[in-house]
Amino acid sequence: MPVTRRSLLAGTAVAGAALAVPGTASAAVAGGVASGAGKGEKIRPSDARYQDLVQRGTNRRFVGKPEYARVIRSTEDAVDAVQDAVRSGKRIAVRGGGHCFEDFVDSSDIEVLLDMSTYDEVTFDTRYRAFSIGAGATLETVYKELFYGWGVTVPGGGCLGVGVGGHFSGGGYGPLSRKYGSVVDHLYGVEVVVVDAHGRARSVVATRDNAYKDLWWAHTGGGGGNFGVVTRYLMRTNGASGREPSESLPKAPAALLSSLIVYDWKTIGQAGFVRALRNFFDFYEKNNTADSPYATLYSPLILTTSAAGNFLLSTQLDAAVPNAAGLMKAFNAAMIEGLDSKPQIVEVGAGPFLHTTMQRSIADTPAPGRGKYKAGYLRKGFTDAQLITLYKGLTDPSYNGPDSSVLFVPYGGKVNTVPSGATATAQRNVMCKMVATATWNDPAEDAKQLAWVRKLYADVYRDTGGVPVPNETNAGSYINYPDTDLADPAYNKSGVPWHDLYYLGNYPRLQQLKAKWDPRNVFHHKLSIEAP
Repeated sequence: MPVTRRSLLAGTAVAGAALAVPGTASAAVAGGVASGAGKGEKIRPSDARYQDLVQRGTNRRFVGKPEYARVIRSTEDAVDAVQDAVRSGKRIAVRGGGHCFEDFVDSSDIEVLLDMSTYDEVTFDTRYRAFSIGAGATLETVYKELFYGWGVTVPGGGCLGVGVGGHFSGGGYGPLSRKYGSVVDHLYGVEVVVVDAHGRARSVVATRDNAYKDLWWAHTGGGGGNFGVVTRYLMRTNGASGREPSESLPKAPAALLSSLIVYDWKTIGQAGFVRALRNFFDFYEKNNTADSPYATLYSPLILTTSAAGNFLLSTQLDAAVPNAAGLMKAFNAAMIEGLDSKPQIVEVGAGPFLHTTMQRSIADTPAPGRGKYKAGYLRKGFTDAQLITLYKGLTDPSYNGPDSSVLFVPYGGKVNTVPSGATATAQRNVMCKMVATATWNDPAEDAKQLAWVRKLYADVYRDTGGVPVPNETNAGSYINYPDTDLADPAYNKSGVPWHDLYYLGNYPRLQQLKAKWDPRNVFHHKLSIEAP
């Protein structure tokens, strides 16, 4: 099958949209740091800026109507805004990048919206010997500033417009995580605006080695919107001294080697589909250690529906690892082994790190659509029965959703070397993540689109009550891919509560920290941590 520029761009767009998932801010609360200061004015519906601020979310299923918005430009500004809202008894939500999958920011009961998007400075803080990243910064800003300034990077997500506010606090991962771990494995500290039992707002800098270490731990995967307003993150790899900025975070690769495998829906058939996915799972099960020669390999498998015509495996590898070209060739051969209908392999070649990262990522669209996202961690590959279920759902002739997809994202490696309780990110023995996505534009299609993705997900997890209950194969789900269905017994029939799916055994500790740091439950949403 020939690969046209149009088909590749379409596939890349789908991949980017899917890869944006890691970049999704699950947080109802995010923050940032900037050079500006002063009391933010209240921007009400009559102000020309209001609509732009309330429509920044990238899931147009939800658009809020708060009483007012405030643009936060400093930590002091955030303290003032939170204090004012608490004093007035107003319900608060905070937006960073705008990638929340659910209505945590845009629900109808939100009265005050704090917008952090301009609070995005990236500097090296000599006091803490760590990089200071304003929580309103997007991943594109972070990647460029860290790389151009110091030659370093963080193992964050693959969607450029995602804000670090929610991405980091929910755990954070991306193309470099198999080599360098989760983003929170490089989180030294966090500055947070919290509210005490008396309703007093204040800022706290919590680090992994100061008196507020428990608040730091809560932000190593506890998710946004739970404890306060994050205004900045302090990034320094665990074990690094911070004496030199260029030695404080992972060195970015000099170049990335890339390729694509394009599978044709018309010729692959059910048996070929199952074999292709079995090849993928088998490979990552066998090559999932931190010291593997494939530790830098990242190859999201983007299963668009048959209406899209084809689906893609998009691969990158650090071009400097020994025998990189040979490793790539062997990987591609393993992916097509046993397939009667051979997919097309496109050798993209090597390119400089940042340029290739930008090219393989995707910027936000100026016209976001509507979506529903459902996810799960995999400790090992799905059974053949589950793969046949996926095939039938993706090729359902009654469903026409060319932009919908099921994404499998390689994970594990270095991530799995950290104990489950060392961070709030509990899933430390996995090899991949799955994200099922329905994407559409017409509100009239809401019921049909939601029904399709919900049925697909429920059928895949039929044996565990419709959700990824932790067992030999599953490890729950990822809080940065929030799905309120997991808290609804109509969809979660497992008897396992939603919080155990997201946090495993770490939830009781998070509950204690919720009671300590947000005793008035100022910061909450539909999947927020509840005090014991």
